[in-house]
Amino acid sequence: MGQEHEWEVGAAGGFGFMRNATINNPTGSISAGFDNRFAAGVVIGQNLYQHFGGEVRYTFRDDDLVLKGASQKVNMDGNSHLIHYDLLFYALGKNSRFRPFAAAGGGIRLFGGTGHEYTNQPFGDFALLTRTTQGKPLISVGGGVKVSLTNHTAVRVDFRDYISPFPENLFATAPGAKIRGWLNDSVPLVGVSYVF
Repeated sequence: MGQEHEWEVGAAGGFGFMRNATINNPTGSISAGFDNRFAAGVVIGQNLYQHFGGEVRYTFRDDDLVLKGASQKVNMDGNSHLIHYDLLFYALGKNSRFRPFAAAGGGIRLFGGTGHEYTNQPFGDFALLTRTTQGKPLISVGGGVKVSLTNHTAVRVDFRDYISPFPENLFATAPGAKIRGWLNDSVPLVGVSYVF
């Protein structure tokens, strides 16, 4: 990517695969969380050293709230906004055209239910889906590769694993029901960057 190129601005798109939490009550348990849907975002990065850099990332996730169990499913429109800073550790130096990297960082994830609420829905003895918002801390880990196409453009392939506590305000649990587990969101992304 060239040693003289210190900054990077890019955009990317992909798809997220969510590993959800569980809601238990005295009669059993169901899966609670968010559906697998598309992701899109932007990145501003700085290549500080030969093998180290940093970047601020914003990612929009189309996240329908969902309750699933016993061959039944109920959902509500929703989304989340992820903002985080990652440190990047490059296997090869700045002058390499092909730069694999590992990434780790943290930030915040703002979850929101945007659909219609229902007072009578399936799994009401576990939880009700709510139209509200809630922010949670976010851990970001992953990696990828950047490949220079020209002196100022690069293609990058990223994989991020986003880990966050469960946003319990979006899932109003019934008496006797308890939420267990965190959310784990695996998001592969493909993007294009301008480097300068």
